[in-house]
Amino acid sequence: MSPRTDPTTDDSAALGPAEMLALAANADRGLRRASEAQVPVHYFVWGGAWLVGYTLLWSAWEGTTSPIVVPMWLAAPVFAALLVGAAAVSAIVGARSTRGIRGGSSVVGIVYGLSWPILGFPAAALGGALTRMTGDPDVGALYYPSVFALIVAALYLAGFMMWRSVDQLVIAIVLAATAGITPWFGAPLNLLAVALIAGIALIAGGVVAVVRNRRRG
Repeated sequence: MSPRTDPTTDDSAALGPAEMLALAANADRGLRRASEAQVPVHYFVWGGAWLVGYTLLWSAWEGTTSPIVVPMWLAAPVFAALLVGAAAVSAIVGARSTRGIRGGSSVVGIVYGLSWPILGFPAAALGGALTRMTGDPDVGALYYPSVFALIVAALYLAGFMMWRSVDQLVIAIVLAATAGITPWFGAPLNLLAVALIAGIALIAGGVVAVVRNRRRG
């Protein structure tokens, strides 16, 4: 006959209520760190894409006051590539942040990461349709910066509700205000305004998020 299993050798049985609570708390902190670690990446990739991309578009737009004029055939593809790259990075980081995690938290992380391209690509398609139907490129110049700012603001509001990070709430408010104010500047000045306000605000938010995560360990 095989010997009976000694219940005292079972690690889970040896843990008391206090130890079980401590394990649960450690697991929760680990999950929170894994989720919050992706936030600075979103800040940096989108802040960099907007700062560089919208500045290029402003310098290439007809009637620009930029001291350096960039040809539109160069500025437009670079801007599109920056947006596609930022959306792809956001989706990948969101999915990888929940690797090894099961349950509802994994779904939240994946959906949050995929929300960037899911919302961004249809918004871009709508802007293309509006520009084509009106035949006025200034419509696109006013539409794209504001709609993307609103999308990112909504995503950061969702991030604030999930992780209670105040920097995401502040950035969301800044982006929402940018979306509503900059169109009144007219094209192409609104492009430069979005680059300087939203782009720099996002990069600054990334720095704040990195410092916060390091302090929390």
